[in-house]
Amino acid sequence: MKKNRILFTFLVLAVFFSSCNNKSDEYIDPRGPDYAGSESCIQCHQTQYDMALKSAHFKATAPAISGNVLGDFDEKNHTFIYDKDTKIVMEKRNDSLYQVLYKNGKEVEAHRFEIVFGTKHAQTSVYWRDNNTYELPLSYYNAINSWATSPGFPADKPYFDRKVVRDCYACHSSNISSRNVNQNPDEVNFLSAEVEDVIDKKTIVYGIDCERCHGPAKKHAEFHLKNPHVKVANSIVSYKTLNRQQKLDACALCHSGNDGMKMKSRFDYKLGDNLSEFYRSTRNPNDTTFDVHGNQFRLMSQSKCFIKSEKMDCITCHNPHENASKNLASYSKICMSCHQGLKHNATTLKTMSGSLLANNCVECHMPKKMSNAIKFQISNSKEMSNYILRTHKIGIYPAK
Repeated sequence: MKKNRILFTFLVLAVFFSSCNNKSDEYIDPRGPDYAGSESCIQCHQTQYDMALKSAHFKATAPAISGNVLGDFDEKNHTFIYDKDTKIVMEKRNDSLYQVLYKNGKEVEAHRFEIVFGTKHAQTSVYWRDNNTYELPLSYYNAINSWATSPGFPADKPYFDRKVVRDCYACHSSNISSRNVNQNPDEVNFLSAEVEDVIDKKTIVYGIDCERCHGPAKKHAEFHLKNPHVKVANSIVSYKTLNRQQKLDACALCHSGNDGMKMKSRFDYKLGDNLSEFYRSTRNPNDTTFDVHGNQFRLMSQSKCFIKSEKMDCITCHNPHENASKNLASYSKICMSCHQGLKHNATTLKTMSGSLLANNCVECHMPKKMSNAIKFQISNSKEMSNYILRTHKIGIYPAK
């Protein structure tokens, strides 16, 4: 009898620990039980997932591990000179990467790359301190293949105290949670300038993942895995069912600038929501001076093509699952689908033949412009450089 009780006890413990192991293997998304994680999309959406995995959206933020960090960390191009006594050196120490400040040849402070922002045009990094993130003073710019001052940082002296708060992650990650150390969490208004954010590392979901744009997908994934024959999207908002403004809002959430009044956290936005409930522009309606960085929607909305069209939206030209095509002729085909009957005037035709112009609409009608939001200085330079980005304001520009 005693032997049977012992066997029964072992059996109960085995079942208990087996259950614990199964639970530990189950993915728990920090956004809550309605989220399944992007990997749950692979089984039915392999093509889209593979494209997205390589995109700038997916890499908008990432842990600063080897392979994610851009730039040189060897003697070829890893030092930024402020003056004859002051420099920052990019160094690899064991398995980590650092920006190390030296004065008169002596190390003053060193900060580790911990999260990287961006990968397509440039990359800025942050380090952790006291449960907050702080921007490193140097960024890597692909256009010059070199290190230069991070946007807004001076080139005469380095500093490491610019805090990167939760709202900065709203367009570069899929989730991050914070709390106020001085207030009751239920009373915190994170938009208040006096709120002190304390970021929870465990809640970060890096990059713009599938569910950031498509919404929570756990019920959707569970339903379609059990019912693979059903082809109509269940338990998720279908992009195809949205009206034009809803489609535009989905992109404008992060591509319409950051100078408006925030009503709610952009992390709370779900596909199909009304963007004006989350974010409202406070600029004069007649103000058309939008910077080329981060204002793609507002620039496009000033274009006659957009104003006269009833269907044109961001997806007309872009596949959000992959980076913008470098083949400008592919965009010209989209332009020509509406502008087949238009002809260039004699003055324009003198610069280029009609056949070449037909394959190069973007270069003339969406030229690259200097950004006033992203300025930087290279090592040992006193001159400020502007980053160059293509404008989304489609129009007729004077010939250079």
